[in-house]
Amino acid sequence: MRTLPIRLRLALAFAGVAAILLTAVGVFGYVRLAAGFSDDVDLELRQRAQDLVGPVSRPGASLRDLSGSGFIERGESFAEIVDRSGQVRDATPTLQGQPLLTPEQARRAADGTVTVNRPNAPGLDEPSRLLATPFTRDGEPLVLVVGITRENGLEALRRVRAELVVAIPLLVLLTFVGAYAVAGAALRPVELMRRRASELTGEDPALRLPIPDGDDEISRLGTTLNELLARVEDTLERERAFVARASHELRTPLALLRTELELALRRPRGPTELRAAVGSAAAEVDRLERLAEDLLVLAQAGEGGLQAHVETVAVAEVFDSLVARFTPVFAKAARPLEPASSEALVRADRRLLQQALTNLVANALEHGDGAVSLEARDEGARVELVVSDRGAGIAPGLLDRVTDRFVRGPTSSGAGLGLSIVRAIADAHGGTCGVRDVGGVTSAWLSVPSASA
Repeated sequence: MRTLPIRLRLALAFAGVAAILLTAVGVFGYVRLAAGFSDDVDLELRQRAQDLVGPVSRPGASLRDLSGSGFIERGESFAEIVDRSGQVRDATPTLQGQPLLTPEQARRAADGTVTVNRPNAPGLDEPSRLLATPFTRDGEPLVLVVGITRENGLEALRRVRAELVVAIPLLVLLTFVGAYAVAGAALRPVELMRRRASELTGEDPALRLPIPDGDDEISRLGTTLNELLARVEDTLERERAFVARASHELRTPLALLRTELELALRRPRGPTELRAAVGSAAAEVDRLERLAEDLLVLAQAGEGGLQAHVETVAVAEVFDSLVARFTPVFAKAARPLEPASSEALVRADRRLLQQALTNLVANALEHGDGAVSLEARDEGARVELVVSDRGAGIAPGLLDRVTDRFVRGPTSSGAGLGLSIVRAIADAHGGTCGVRDVGGVTSAWLSVPSASA
């Protein structure tokens, strides 16, 4: 189900709240006004009753004589005198002698003041309110009933009610229109950013979203999105550079391999020359294989991180496998490989850990001099695996970025991916890696979680 636009939802929410508040205020005001009219009528009736009790208590007094004298106004106010049974003893002319109270109401009025509402009074086709209060004349208990029509107050309430019925929907409509306009103005920068974002393409990654003036939530959102776009652009540039460098690195051994094969096929050769050509081709194929494996590792790291199948690994076993693998190469180079004894246990992926240390040892063999040592340092929660050698060291300009892709020294024969793979493997284990060059000793290290921790 399609949801409503935010602008419309905001306007409807404001209009709904306004409708509730205005209705509550209108109902409260109407009820208070009606109560005020009722209180005013009761006050006037009490005042009239108080003013009439004295005159009608005198022997021979008549309500007909008092009508129009100020005690009883002609038309809207009226009065009558009844006994305890409700029989009319005296009444103003408009009532035509008809009783205002029922016998039951008359009995209650004889015991204390009561107020009664009537839909209409005799002779007056209008709703009325009555007040009955007891008094005594010539020793006889009687009840004085005074009344007044409520038509004026009810008419005023009807007008107020009609005005509220018209005014509240109109105010709600105006609130909706105003909220819709304000929400549109507030969301206009968002719409501008959306339109600009729809124009973003990989061919123009430098395009940025327009930022509105001010320091509000929308401007901060735009700034954050522009920073995100800048990071995406930087990532795209790095990936393009990675593809370009990888293509270049792959092209070189392929060109050499093609040259060797073409030379071998161009003219007949003896077994020695063919063996040399095949050996050279095999070396290039081996180089292509290692490069492809390195690129695959980096691609897996870029897609969401390497998946490390963690197990408890003895560092001594990893060192022994490295010694077995590199002993012939180090013997040919007349350089010693010296692993330190270690009882450390780590939580790591055995295959990835061996690959990382193989890269570190290969770098030390190619770029270093003298003995290459393997050492495990206990750092509490982690174990730091260090490969050290003596040699020319690393150029100061490269030391801070030796773990970046395709970074290599001027005399390196590799693709510059070894240490970047070590960093990817360290990240897969939640560890770190780096290179130190202190006092003529170059140490490359990799930290992984300790099994004892």
